[in-house]
Amino acid sequence: MNNQHQIVKTKLPDVKKIIMVTSGKGGVGKSTVASGLALTLVRKGYSVGLLDADIFGPSIPTLFKIKDEARPTLIEKNGKQLMEPFIRLGLKIMSIGFFFDEKQAVVWRGPMVTNAIKQLLTETEWGQLDYLIIDTPPGTGDVLITLLQNFYISGAIVVTTPQQMALADVQKAIGMLKDEHIGIPILGIVENMSWFTPTKHPEEKYLIFGQGGAQKLSEIFDLAVLTQIPINELICWDCDKGNLTDIFDDPNIDSAFKQLAYAVINQKKEYRYIRE
Repeated sequence: MNNQHQIVKTKLPDVKKIIMVTSGKGGVGKSTVASGLALTLVRKGYSVGLLDADIFGPSIPTLFKIKDEARPTLIEKNGKQLMEPFIRLGLKIMSIGFFFDEKQAVVWRGPMVTNAIKQLLTETEWGQLDYLIIDTPPGTGDVLITLLQNFYISGAIVVTTPQQMALADVQKAIGMLKDEHIGIPILGIVENMSWFTPTKHPEEKYLIFGQGGAQKLSEIFDLAVLTQIPINELICWDCDKGNLTDIFDDPNIDSAFKQLAYAVINQKKEYRYIRE
């Protein structure tokens, strides 16, 4: 075997599994899904980290009320300067948003984005983690390419909404992940905003974003629909105010995230080591 074309990737030594939450489409709720999954795993007793890899539009600082905090503290370990993640609700959190004012635009070309993602992953003192959940930006650009080419990703979760308009961009992301040279197992599809149920009328269900999006992707790509997450009128308020744990007060939402966590914990698909 000619090792000249062997793909060399970095493995974070103290992290057992890295799970990437992606879509290809903006506005489908990747950050909420990634955060809800991470918190559900913490509630089940696992050690979990959450990396906000959306360089140009980080949402995690808002979701966890960290946007007004000071920058992460630097510590020295084995002769290296490492960043200490913020800890909220038992979750270790890192985001590029901690280093910029929320009104400040990040105007970076590809190489700077690539370096930033590598630094956030390898120069954060994650400690011992069972899971590191990565919230990725929309599209199939520099961030996804950097993650897939440079790190051992244990699995990917693809987020969509029920509406047909979301499917084209989501299909591109799935196509990228299923490329024979990538080797990243897709654990399945999460359909977010599947229906609207008013909190005072839990028996009612309104399909305000249409229906069938996740099922159609499932049939096209032979992927499981891991869960369907509904919405209510309080979710936007809870997320904007950083009261993320309040979304679990809705039993349907709580059940949906437990189903998703179960799929991650009982992952069957494994990483394929690819050589060209």
